[in-house]
Amino acid sequence: MSREQFWFFHPFRVRYSEIDGQGVVFNAHYLTYFDTAITEYFRALGFDQYADAQASGIDFHIVKSVIEYKAPVRFDWELDVGVRVARIGNSSLVFELAIFLKGGTDALVTGEIVWVYTDQNPSSGHDPGIDAGADRDTGASSGAVRLPHTGRNRFKAGMKKIPRLIAKPMLQRIERSVGRLPR
Repeated sequence: MSREQFWFFHPFRVRYSEIDGQGVVFNAHYLTYFDTAITEYFRALGFDQYADAQASGIDFHIVKSVIEYKAPVRFDWELDVGVRVARIGNSSLVFELAIFLKGGTDALVTGEIVWVYTDQNPSSGHDPGIDAGADRDTGASSGAVRLPHTGRNRFKAGMKKIPRLIAKPMLQRIERSVGRLPR
């Protein structure tokens, strides 16, 4: 993954509290970098995810996270974390992320985060509106992540179609960002 594949970056500087005994960023911190960068990505798109979740009762859940370590990331390095939406499903978003040295071109770490949009109050009786062609177990469209058996019913009951629930302008901004990036 290269820098040119991203239009959005969020800067970080590795703090002493984030490194392990070998002087390398401890593995759990990469997900924090990714999560923070996704939040800032939505902020750059003009979408307040927290306010939307509070108002609508609908939010995202992470169902998959992958981290690939290509090179060590060390104390006090200045980093740029790139974020892009790789795929928009009926009820999921797939993010691709990469961590670069500030101004660097080669990814030190890459990742994928999959979010599923769910009703936070499944007892509301609201029809989740899952496609007829969707996977019967998860409600996910073909190619989307399969949920583990644990908690599957909770997710299935709360699944929502993204296009109906995310503000249309925000969805269009995401789609434009997907379209302008190389595959």
